[in-house]
Amino acid sequence: RLFAHWEAVAGTHRVTLPRDMAGPIVQMTRHGQAREPVPYVTLPRREECEEAAYEERRYPAGKWACVTKGEPLYEQSISMSFMKLMRYICKENSVGCHLGMTVPVLNEIHLTKEGTKLEREVVTAYYIPGEFQQNPPVPMDPEIHITERAPLRVITRVFYGMTTEETILREIGLFWELLGSTDTVLRETYIVAAYENPSIPQRRNEIWFICRA
Repeated sequence: RLFAHWEAVAGTHRVTLPRDMAGPIVQMTRHGQAREPVPYVTLPRREECEEAAYEERRYPAGKWACVTKGEPLYEQSISMSFMKLMRYICKENSVGCHLGMTVPVLNEIHLTKEGTKLEREVVTAYYIPGEFQQNPPVPMDPEIHITERAPLRVITRVFYGMTTEETILREIGLFWELLGSTDTVLRETYIVAAYENPSIPQRRNEIWFICRA
């Protein structure tokens, strides 16, 4: 029943769920409550207001397992990448054990020059849990690369629901309206941060604007 449920979820992302994902799905479900947050520091806001519409954060340097995909649809790219990462997290690594889930999973996207579409290529990144940061287990899948990502300063805003090219472009547009004209953040590269699994309809996501160095 669990596999059938995830098969239906995969169908909404227009991908086929391979039978060999049954094992990782069971493991991820079993360990579902234990999720280690990616470390960060919240930076103080310059203006005071009752309810912050966005937040500025600094993330330290750290090691991430990354997969790059360029499928026709954004949701296909992130689904196929995360299936690879699930296998790595669950067992297909040099220590042969469940590594533990960290959140959020990051999806780095790029806009076309016109700013009206997403480039095909999406980088999906999973933060290596703290106990393995110094010596990350080696992935068995050659498409997974362990990368040392530099410290990152971002402005973040929460949104809920499915992430598709349409919803992401809308959220980017809304965020720009909120921020107004500024040259302190990148205009071509953004990050979609996912906090919950794809089976949750109103799942929490964030759009990250990356601050210039």
